[in-house]
Amino acid sequence: MALPAWHPERLAARLPYLAARSRILAATRAHFSARGYSEIETPALVPSPGAEVHLAAFETAYEPHLGAGAQQRLFLRTSPELAIKRLLAGGVGPVFEIARVWRNGELSTRHAPEFTMLEWYRPGLSMAGLMDEAEAYLRAVWPDCPAAPFRRITMAEAFFRWCNGLDILATVRPDGQGDAAALQAAMASAGLETRPDEDWESGFFRLLLQHVEPRLAAEPSFLTHWPSPQAALARRDPADARAALRFELFAGGMELANAFEELTDPQEQRRRLEADMAERVRVHGPAAAWPVDEDFLAALEHGMPPCAGIALGLDRLVMLVSGARRIADVQWLPWQGS
Repeated sequence: MALPAWHPERLAARLPYLAARSRILAATRAHFSARGYSEIETPALVPSPGAEVHLAAFETAYEPHLGAGAQQRLFLRTSPELAIKRLLAGGVGPVFEIARVWRNGELSTRHAPEFTMLEWYRPGLSMAGLMDEAEAYLRAVWPDCPAAPFRRITMAEAFFRWCNGLDILATVRPDGQGDAAALQAAMASAGLETRPDEDWESGFFRLLLQHVEPRLAAEPSFLTHWPSPQAALARRDPADARAALRFELFAGGMELANAFEELTDPQEQRRRLEADMAERVRVHGPAAAWPVDEDFLAALEHGMPPCAGIALGLDRLVMLVSGARRIADVQWLPWQGS
């Protein structure tokens, strides 16, 4: 029977990794404070836990006590993003949060149902500027960070290079949606495996995971300009609306961060959120639905400044810096099923 995480023997084995975690947290606060960022805290208990189609949230409810308030369905947040953006609309300026977040059903050597996310946002910052900031941050907390500049490669370049010349943006319709038939034809033309029953998103991620991400393990890399069906909360690229101003950061063979030049158009954002919720229901059933965050949309209506923001998995960063092989090794008391 495995020893519990608090047992002196098991805890002692994790202490070097946990010491690295403490150093990184201190260095993180010093790094962003020196650059004019304010540290903030936003609610963990929310009426709408996030905007991602395929994430599952932990659900609970507020129960009135002595007549205080009304019963309300609530969730543990999957990200602090929407709350932080409400503060940006209020004029809070450059901010960062070291946030505890929850995602139901996620458990592996790199996933945990409860983990820590570092998010930071700066008004007026472009996607390119945010990549500069992300690289500077990793260099500040990662003593063994390679000296060479981080690689920057667009999704279109990556697919062309590593998927036999496939043009992924040619499979995106003018309305920003993926064309499954066009992707199947492109895969066949490139000599790649086709699956006729696959929708565009499934085919895209299969190619990404099989052919692209493994090539990003050799050096820290920014994978940029995602196809617009994967825009999420990002602006579409003014130079090519088939792409979004989104990047992911990879290092040590892991995805560390996901970032956007943020969408600020409330009408477009509402359309996307409602479409995503319809897709949640289609894929996971009606029980998987939750409300669209109307307070977030009201903040966008008020006016959120142009900005860029990033969500970085702090536990994975500690794994990278410390050499830990499991996310449970870098958490003081990991989930009991770890």
